[in-house]
Amino acid sequence: METMSLVNTGYVLDMQRKLYRWSRNNRQQTFDDLFNWVCDRRNLEDAWRKLAGNKGSKTPGIDGTTRRTVEERPGGVPEFLGKVRDALRSGAYVPRPVRQRLIPKPGKPGKYRPLGIPTLTDRLVQMALKNVLEPIFEADFHSTSYGFRPKRSAMDALATIQRNLNYTKAGPSTVAYVIEGDIKGCFDNIDHHLLMERVRRRVGDRKVLRLLLAFLKAGVMAEGAFRRSEAGTPQGGIISPLLANVMLSALDERYERWTPSAFDTPNSAMLRRRLDRKKGRPTFFHVRYADDFVILVSGTKEEAEAEKQRLTDFLREKLRLELSPEKTLITHVAEGFIFLGYRVVTEPARLSGRMLGKLMIPKDRLQRIRDRIKKATGRETTGLAFEVLLRKFLNPIIRGWRNYYRYATGASKEFGRLDKWTWLRIQRWLRDKHDTRTAMWVRKRYQQRIGNRNQWLENGVLLRLFIEGGTERYPVRGYTILPGWEAERNRGTETHLTDDVNASTERWGSLFW
Repeated sequence: METMSLVNTGYVLDMQRKLYRWSRNNRQQTFDDLFNWVCDRRNLEDAWRKLAGNKGSKTPGIDGTTRRTVEERPGGVPEFLGKVRDALRSGAYVPRPVRQRLIPKPGKPGKYRPLGIPTLTDRLVQMALKNVLEPIFEADFHSTSYGFRPKRSAMDALATIQRNLNYTKAGPSTVAYVIEGDIKGCFDNIDHHLLMERVRRRVGDRKVLRLLLAFLKAGVMAEGAFRRSEAGTPQGGIISPLLANVMLSALDERYERWTPSAFDTPNSAMLRRRLDRKKGRPTFFHVRYADDFVILVSGTKEEAEAEKQRLTDFLREKLRLELSPEKTLITHVAEGFIFLGYRVVTEPARLSGRMLGKLMIPKDRLQRIRDRIKKATGRETTGLAFEVLLRKFLNPIIRGWRNYYRYATGASKEFGRLDKWTWLRIQRWLRDKHDTRTAMWVRKRYQQRIGNRNQWLENGVLLRLFIEGGTERYPVRGYTILPGWEAERNRGTETHLTDDVNASTERWGSLFW
């Protein structure tokens, strides 16, 4: 067995640049020799580095192995990676079933999302596969697909929708209705045969194809019982978001006439929409984030209803997926709709009176964050030190929520209300914790004047505020958001871009591991 030293040579980034360039330059190219790149020691080292930097490396699969387990073994990480490489090259490697874990759905008491946690070895191989396959498929993915893709975020999807609802030099937006798409159990019902057919358009290496199919068919271990995987891509697997995007890109292709594709220009799609509207035809602009999508309809409600039915038939016949009848809605833009946690609505601008698309914080999300803070500051947590409550519970909740919603219209006002409410919750919690002390004692013990306001703190740990950092308008980056594999040129020579951990993997891992 060959020993492996953990060094970052930049090999993976160079490989990804080449694959992306080749795929971008030839839409019909099929890649037939990829397995050696998957098994390359430098690719496995890079995959381990990314995996070890994720919190998911502490979560075991059915074999109980974690990152620490590997690091404490004789031979450590190099020997572990060497064994994985030898198993891959000899054909002895077989993926193991994923460990099922049920995660409560936010805001839906009693409902759970099944997540499959692969073994650490399987996650390593999936990461190595993803390093090789993602640049190939990324060149094909459409400009208005944003979920689990490098350098893209949910806010990019929302900014694109907002821009299409705004008043422009040509006049008010022509979008009148929105189809809110919801695919019933999308990740659990993806057809393996159809998915592999789409993968084969770009990948001809039989060993890679067999490895992908083996992951899809690995099965699930739930409560000690094994269940075969007849369909679906397990939520929690590193390769699963990429495969889901490969499958759902068929949905993007359906709207290529009106929505920019990867090989089209935004102006071309805009001219086609303008031509259709001049001829009295409806147009449909499609924006997708993983399995959540909306279709902006420039037309009548009847035309939107007809498109919804055609879309239902398309998904059933072409992808063997079903739209959820109760969740797939047709909404007028003036009424507003919920997408990716924001309420999107068209309203008159305060000064000009022109109709603009606005991103608002939904009332149920405001109530949900209050419920989370209320739970963290309930009587059952009064045994915690105040410093621990702030550092481990409240501050992470506040920071994450405010960072996501700081782009909303009216966010400053809502943040101020939440800060006032949270201040009072903390005061009540401290009174319950020190029920024999006076309110004056509590304030002297835990308050300090900072700037123009009194702040709660203990041992230097300060209660963060929702309003900290302010609010801002999200910068619209357009449809051409490069994935990060383009070579920068410095003084006439090619240099490497920073080899960051892939954004989609980080997001998926932090949610599901």
